[in-house]
Amino acid sequence: MDIASLRKSYEKAELDENASAPEPLAQFRLWFDQAVQGQLPEPNAMTLATVGAEGRPSTRVVLIKGFDERGIVWYTNYESRKGRELAVQPYAALQFHWVELERVVRIEGRVEKISAEESDAYFHSRPLDSRLGAWASPQSQVIGSRAVLVKAAAEAALRHALQPPRPPHWGGYRLAPDSWEFWQGRKSRLHDRLRYRLEGGAWLRERLAP
Repeated sequence: MDIASLRKSYEKAELDENASAPEPLAQFRLWFDQAVQGQLPEPNAMTLATVGAEGRPSTRVVLIKGFDERGIVWYTNYESRKGRELAVQPYAALQFHWVELERVVRIEGRVEKISAEESDAYFHSRPLDSRLGAWASPQSQVIGSRAVLVKAAAEAALRHALQPPRPPHWGGYRLAPDSWEFWQGRKSRLHDRLRYRLEGGAWLRERLAP
């Protein structure tokens, strides 16, 4: 296969300053709703990039679980690699890639843990298997085999039955954006890129070259 010859012409839509929302949250809500309504596979999947003490970046895919004026929320194990890296460097970047719509959204900002009350509420809304899994998995740690997870899940079920509490090492994060970029694929690689940058408490909208 000649990988270098793989190409696609992007021609589905355009992104014009005059037609875009004056604030990034409204633009994101519009695009996110269109991705959901279009029945895209996992429109809530986003890449999360963090940097640890060694300065090495790492990425993984997580699921957005909420967004509002305060920022973007997801949940995870605080003792995972991303949790340890955010404890050292509380800044991160997110990226949504909606292939079918030829769109990308990039978001950057500071990250902090959400309140225990918010984490509790979400945790108890999860399916039982997922709640038990939060107790069973020492996320990002080396384990001997899958049998370790199965055994830990069974032990968690015996210990907590149908009402497992939220583990102290598990909860939510919120990224408070200071930069958003909306990318719409265009023909001839002359893509539309609009960046919203927080400056003096207000959002500055500017076009970037593709």
